[in-house]
Amino acid sequence: MDIQTRKLNLITYLAQLQDESFFEKIEEYILSKLEKEDHSDFVPFTVDTLINRIEKSEEDFKNGKFKTQEDLENQSANW
Repeated sequence: MDIQTRKLNLITYLAQLQDESFFEKIEEYILSKLEKEDHSDFVPFTVDTLINRIEKSEEDFKNGKFKTQEDLENQSANW
């Protein structure tokens, strides 16, 4: 089973979970893992970079270089 399928299965499981204490344990575990991760490589975008990305996105949209929701759903159906 590939990682994408496993993630979707986990999401489905969590969405149906009714045991709040178990959910809290899972949540605490995940949050504790995130706190321990090294985020030293993280560099926030500058305002100029964000503006450039927005402008490129708008240009791509004008030129038809985008995918619709339907396109993405069809693509994800093949995962």
